[in-house]
Amino acid sequence: MGKVDPIMHSNEKLYFLSFCVEAYKMSHQMSGESVMALFDQKGVTQYLINNFEILHTQGERWLIDDIDEFIQDHNDTISRQ
Repeated sequence: MGKVDPIMHSNEKLYFLSFCVEAYKMSHQMSGESVMALFDQKGVTQYLINNFEILHTQGERWLIDDIDEFIQDHNDTISRQ
């Protein structure tokens, strides 16, 4: 198996993150700036990057639902603290 080019892999992650932001923005009628603020505040950005290998194979609707679930789980964790 060949080596993975770290720059190419990084670009793929950024493209995936951009795709998720756009899909979420359209699904929830939000601005891109609002989505990025939400993703950063709730840890979604890091979650998407850290789990890129699994998540990038999923469909758009599944990703949006997963992000919503992640945000809800994050809210539940905070409210229990």
